[in-house]
Amino acid sequence: MGQLSFFDEENRMAKISKLGDPLERLDKVIDWKKFVPLLNKAMKKEKKETGRPHYPYLMMFKILIVQRLYNLSDEQMEFQLNDRRTFSRFVGLEAGNSKPDAKTIWLFRDTLTKSGKIDKIFDKFNEQLEKEHIITRRGSIVDATFVEAPILHNTPDENKKIKEGQTPESWEEAEKAHKKSQKDVDARWTKKGDDTYYGYKDHVKVDAESKIIISYETTPANVHDSRVFLSLLDNKDRKVYADSAYWSKEIEK
Repeated sequence: MGQLSFFDEENRMAKISKLGDPLERLDKVIDWKKFVPLLNKAMKKEKKETGRPHYPYLMMFKILIVQRLYNLSDEQMEFQLNDRRTFSRFVGLEAGNSKPDAKTIWLFRDTLTKSGKIDKIFDKFNEQLEKEHIITRRGSIVDATFVEAPILHNTPDENKKIKEGQTPESWEEAEKAHKKSQKDVDARWTKKGDDTYYGYKDHVKVDAESKIIISYETTPANVHDSRVFLSLLDNKDRKVYADSAYWSKEIEK
């Protein structure tokens, strides 16, 4: 076995392209230049005078797209950028480039979310997918999944305060200020069948043909699926597929 050369890698990627790389097709049909002004505006407060240069915002946005398409966590995304050449090619990373780690990916998404522009940017992305008939809108699938959170060990009084939307007094004390920052007050308990969950619920609508996520909403785990169903729909939905948990006379109407 000899050492791989540049041409070996080039031939390998050419073969992958010939076999059909869906990310390469996506890269060709999207006009990425349209996202640059939005990303620059959303991330302007993140710029720093010192420290190492940040990764290009468009590259980081494309990483978020891959995460959404393949349902990857930040840690899984970091691994795949180092392991999967098609992912690196899509986001614009060469073999010898340093790759964003999980913390960098999380920070970019968090900053973009706090800017209030992440939904607008993804809406623009979906609009282009519809224009190219990748998202067909011939049908939509709605479903929900649990996202578990670390279980908190609160006192009965603390739990009562949290359910009432209040902060326990003991968490406000100066010597226990760190305690408040470590508490997740939005997660909730719920039961499905014989299983019990603590955390959140992701409510998602995907295009039936492409399986690309069109819209989503996150709630505490105890929120029933049907309460979010109508908010996921829009005037482009013609056929919607969902399980019996969503059925009601109001929803059917």
